Amino acid sequence: MSARRSLIRPLSALVDAKLDRWPAGESGRQPGASSSIIAEPFSKSHSMGTDHALPAGTGAPVAVTDRVILLLVAGYALAFVLFGLLIDSPTDILHGLTAILTSRDTLLTDYMGVGGIGAALVSAGLLTLTACLIYALNRVRMTGTAIAALFLVLGFGLFGKNLLNVWFIIAGVALYARWRGQPFATHINTAFFGIALSPIVSEILFSTTLPLSTSLPLAVATGLLIGFILPAAAAQLFRAHDGFALYNMGFTAGLVGTLVVALYASYGFVADPVFIWTTGNNLLLGSFVGLLLLTMVLLGLVIDRRAFSRFWRLMRASGQAPSDFLASAGLGATLVNMGLSGAVGLAYILAVDGDLNGPTIGALLSIVGFAAFGKHPRNIIPIMAGVFLGSLAKPWGAADPSILLAALFATNLAPIAGHFGWHWGIVAGFIHSSAALSVGAVHAGLNLYNNGFAAGIVASILVPVIIAIRAGRKDGSADAQAQQPGRGSRGIPVGAPAATSPNVSREAAKNAKNTDLAAKS
Repeated sequence: MSARRSLIRPLSALVDAKLDRWPAGESGRQPGASSSIIAEPFSKSHSMGTDHALPAGTGAPVAVTDRVILLLVAGYALAFVLFGLLIDSPTDILHGLTAILTSRDTLLTDYMGVGGIGAALVSAGLLTLTACLIYALNRVRMTGTAIAALFLVLGFGLFGKNLLNVWFIIAGVALYARWRGQPFATHINTAFFGIALSPIVSEILFSTTLPLSTSLPLAVATGLLIGFILPAAAAQLFRAHDGFALYNMGFTAGLVGTLVVALYASYGFVADPVFIWTTGNNLLLGSFVGLLLLTMVLLGLVIDRRAFSRFWRLMRASGQAPSDFLASAGLGATLVNMGLSGAVGLAYILAVDGDLNGPTIGALLSIVGFAAFGKHPRNIIPIMAGVFLGSLAKPWGAADPSILLAALFATNLAPIAGHFGWHWGIVAGFIHSSAALSVGAVHAGLNLYNNGFAAGIVASILVPVIIAIRAGRKDGSADAQAQQPGRGSRGIPVGAPAATSPNVSREAAKNAKNTDLAAKS
């Protein structure tokens, strides 16, 4: 224990020096305590940690400050910058960054093909470091959702999000918060998830059919409007899938993007398709990504010597949103889960002879980020298997760009496998493999979370069908309760003692009581 503390204290002291005056009430993390998530999409009627109380005997997770968590995320972003500077010259990187900032960004635009590998890594790292700074300045509580949002910024910073096209949408969310009389921190996760629609800004800004005097104000106004409506829309649309699709903002952005594209298309402004996909860098990028995943597992074990035991318990969770593994299992187990879940995705890419590039690394980082908020190896493997089976039964290959990305991003349907069983996870993945390849046309590739949009549709339709099929069986009651606000995926009221549910064993009640006591200590 003393050795572990000696490693953590320098990190904490360093961040304290950087981020002084962080609110005392938000700097410490009480093990098992719930915290706010994507502002209104997951409202106060929902709590964190739906169905994964820690087992008796493991003790409470090691408490780690929000400063340290943010520093760890920033550290991985910095690793992208340093690796980019290592493999390319500063001159090439500067030229590449210019090309990235002025690219159109419609799916699929691999920044490694636009500006080079080094420039793409530096661009993604700098964007994420800037996001971390904004989180620090707004004194945001670091939850599993915040980690997921920041890792999505890092991942999609390799193909679609850059230091130019994201800020108008973020400013629009800030305007919405001000209009509601709320601090921006309340909606900051929504803002950084919502930049899924940032290609719309680039498409308008760098349009060849509009003069700059028209395209610039139009891009600014469109970005502000999108950001302003996203929080309210996401809050409403979450109800459609009841947390069985983790990328709620992808579903929301798909619908909002469809309306925006339809509006502009009615005036004759239609985005041209883009496809930039790099190959031949598997050894270089695979070594880099593999090393990052390994450090996550090792850091998890350094922070918490019982991280693996908590990780095994964590894999019993369905993952149905909201499900904050950071709050329930602690940072150590969460980092182990992030590293191992990412390793599953990396192994899949290499097994099907796929390419490692900007989009696929972005998809891997989406798995890594949401491994803090719902994903784990047990509930993502059935989804990926379903997409793979779809590639065998349909006229495309598992390594084709679209189907490869579908296999990785489809893991946002993991709660279906976690709650209903692996066989339904395979069904969900199989259906998603078709849906993801069909819905892109309606938003013209301007929603970066195309698979999130497709998965939201799949979950909204498939989950009620599954529940109807299972109706009348002994698990039908739990299915119905899982759709009620504020209830976990086993039908247990979130935050209530486990003994209040007749379906919970005495051992489960004891475990929940232990976790509750740990949260209050």
